[in-house]
Order: sequence, then structure tokens, then C-alpha cells
Amino acid sequence: MAEGGVEAGRAGFGEETVAVEFGGDRTGRAPLTWGQRAIWHAIRRTAPNDHYFNIGRVLPLADRGRPATVAEAVRAVAALMERHEALRTRLELSADGGEASQDLAATGTLPVTLAHAPDEAEAERTAHALLDRLSATRFAYASEWPVRAALVAVGDRVTHAVLALCHLAADGHGAEVLVRDLRLLVRRGSAGRPPATTPLDLAREQHGETGRRRGAAALAHWEAGYRAAPATMFPDPVAAPRAPRFWTGRIVSPALARAVAAVATAHRVSGSTVLLTAAAVLVAAGQGHRTAAVMPIVGNRTSAAHRDLVTTLSQDGLFVLDTGTPQDTSTFTDLLPTAYRAALRAYRAAVYDPVEWDALGERLRTESGTEVHPYCCFNDMRLVERPAPPGPAPTAAGLAELRDRTVFGFPATQERVACRYCLHITEEGDALAVSLTADTVYLPPEMIRAHLYGIEELVVASASGRAPLLTGVGELLETAGKARA
Repeated sequence: MAEGGVEAGRAGFGEETVAVEFGGDRTGRAPLTWGQRAIWHAIRRTAPNDHYFNIGRVLPLADRGRPATVAEAVRAVAALMERHEALRTRLELSADGGEASQDLAATGTLPVTLAHAPDEAEAERTAHALLDRLSATRFAYASEWPVRAALVAVGDRVTHAVLALCHLAADGHGAEVLVRDLRLLVRRGSAGRPPATTPLDLAREQHGETGRRRGAAALAHWEAGYRAAPATMFPDPVAAPRAPRFWTGRIVSPALARAVAAVATAHRVSGSTVLLTAAAVLVAAGQGHRTAAVMPIVGNRTSAAHRDLVTTLSQDGLFVLDTGTPQDTSTFTDLLPTAYRAALRAYRAAVYDPVEWDALGERLRTESGTEVHPYCCFNDMRLVERPAPPGPAPTAAGLAELRDRTVFGFPATQERVACRYCLHITEEGDALAVSLTADTVYLPPEMIRAHLYGIEELVVASASGRAPLLTGVGELLETAGKARA
């Protein structure tokens, strides 16, 4: 046994595998929480490419404070496993693999990769290479712990910790809680009071009478929204599939970041609402719909008991927006107050049992004779929105200058995703990074590019004092980004 109660074995040049033993307070079994059920359904639809859902984080540990020794970092990883029950929870599958429940273990051993680097620059590269490697394969949900971990050391000092997480154990917010807690455990030996609840207890609450009533109310919103919107936002194939079939386009735009903040401030809505509305009106215009239906990923973290809970709480909401008639003289920004209220309704109705949600979809499909599903998703992955900087709003000239720094590319492709339009929002320095993963049968690469540049054009024009008419959004989409080709 090595220092700190761990056992190490060589796994290749420059690496060791460290067996980290941990012990929690209890065991238990329960149904999946609704958030876990939702992601489990998505995983099954996407398999065998479900590594798409893995969540990865790199935690620098040499940036400030006293560097941690390997033994201290190993003890911190063990303490993290003990603190958060989600990391000790695996799936228990039915004989046919269709039904799943959660099985909490009290004790176990986590294999942790310990990589050695000659200096901090190489340590940084090694950490990101490990992140890519650990995130690149699907989890063995019934037998593998839902976290893969690595440490990078220069000598005996740990410079980076790497976590690759199964989405059944954590969503994006939960991943940030783990990063914060691991940093505190490394630096101080403690992360403070334990979370107020656990995934096991949450599952029992949701499957009780109070949870069922709340879920029924949420699904009433979904049914009303489904009946008001098109059956799907992308009904007709328009091109032969590319190989691979799904392409991801990505735009990184400082101008969009400034413009979103300015428009949100001017119209007293959130920046996320501005981006959601822009995406919705572009999709509706591009597909010839008056009403847009988009499924935003909702974090469901408003309860104080859930803010530090590591689990998957995120579920889909249903955002339905009437974009007006062909005779309407309204502009994009005129739509924002209505869109903000529609977004709030979507967020409030994003906690429900996915089994009952599936049953609703099947009932409406039988009734209408066609599948009812928007296949249009929106995921603002920022934990907080950056406020508008102090001082005057950006000028049209200033935003035009910033647009010269916009970068676009197609960074990824994959063979299977269970959607036709998936928009993700993140930040990169002073810019917003917006990526769109789409089915090339419904949105060929040139249209992926047009939608991303269209979002930038719509919001930047609005921040520049010339908000486009809603009746002109289709034309804007046709020309978006062509001058930069």
C-alpha cells in the first residue's frame, strides 16, 4: 500500500493506476430520479454513441496556494466520493436492460490515473489529453463507477485533477459543484456542510404523491403547448445525409456577447431569453412555421436544497412562441417580453416523470396520426450570465468592429444524435461560443452555418438600433454569413 492508503500499479510509461478506497455512510436502492430517467432515455436512443453525454472537467491545482502532494490529492478524491452519493451510485438494470433503478454503494475502490509530467507546460497538455481520453468512451452503467478520475503531477506535486462524469451522476451544474468541492478538499481538507439532500431521497420524493401531482401539472403545460405548435419543427428532409450524418457548427463571437447583454438590459429580459428567442424565430422562419416550439434544457436548481446537489436535475422544458402573421410589423425586440413569459412557463414545467411524458407523446401521436416532438433543443450551459459592462451601450460601429473577430468552423461530426437541431451556448474569454449540432438531412452544413450567423446578425442588429422585422427573418437567414464565405 502506498502513502494515503492507496495501491499503485504501473499502467504504462509516465502513468500509474492508483486504487483509491472510499467509504460512505449508507447503501440503498430507489427508482431513478426524473432527471436520471430523462438522460437514461436519451442515452438509450443515442447508443452506442452515448459517450456524447459524458461531462469532463480539468481542475488546475498549481495556480494558487500551496501545491498538493499526490497523497493529499488522493485523499481528496476519496473524500469527494464519500461526500457525494451520486458518485457511488450505479444502475441496476432489468433482465432485458429496459428498466433501470439506482443502486447506492457505501464502499468501493476507484481506479485513478496518475500521470507524471516533466514540467507545468507539459502537465497542462497531459491533463487535457487525459480529459479527451477519459471522456471518449461510454460508461458501463451497471458495473462502472460514474466518474473517471486522473491526477497529473510534476514530481510529487499535483498540478491538475481531471474528472470525466457519467451524465446519470451529474449535469453541468453538478459538475461545477464537484470541481469546487474537490478544490476545497485539496486545499483545506473539507468542503463544508454536506448537501441538504441526495439523489436517493429525491427519487423517493418524486415518486410519491406530491411529486406525481407536480408532474401532472407540468405535463398539462406540455399538452397545451404541443396542441398549439407544429407537430415537429423540421418535418421534411431536404438533402441526402452526410457521412457522418450529424455535423456540429460553432461560432465564437465577441460581438454577440456584447449585443446579447445590451439587448437583455434594454428590454429587461435575460440574455438566455434573447438567444432562445433568436434561435426560435430563425427556426420558425426557415421552416415556414408561424409558431416555434423549442425544448430548452432547464437546470431545475431554484430550490435551496438542490443548489449543491450532485445529480442530474436538468430536464427538457417546452417553449412555445407565436412569431406573428405575414402582415405583422413587429420587430424581433418587440417579441422579447412575450418570449420571456413563455420561457418562464417552460422553466416551471420542466420537472416531470419521463415515462408519463412518453405516454403523452404516444397518446398525441395516436390521436394525430403523426409523431409529436419538436426535435429542436436549446442548452445554455453557462452557470451565470455575464452582466453588461458598465458605461454606455455598444455602438453600431463598435459592434461591427467586434464582428471582425468572429470565428466559425465545423469542429465535430458524429453518426447519431437523438435530435435534429441542438444549440449549445458557452463562453470563451470575452466571446459567446454557440454550437449547433444538426441532422444534415434536415439542416445541411450550409444551413447550420446560416443559422449560427443568423443568430449573430439578428442580435447584433437589434443592439445596433435596427431590430429586424419578424417578417424579414426568413430573408435574413438566407443571406446570413454569405459575405464572409
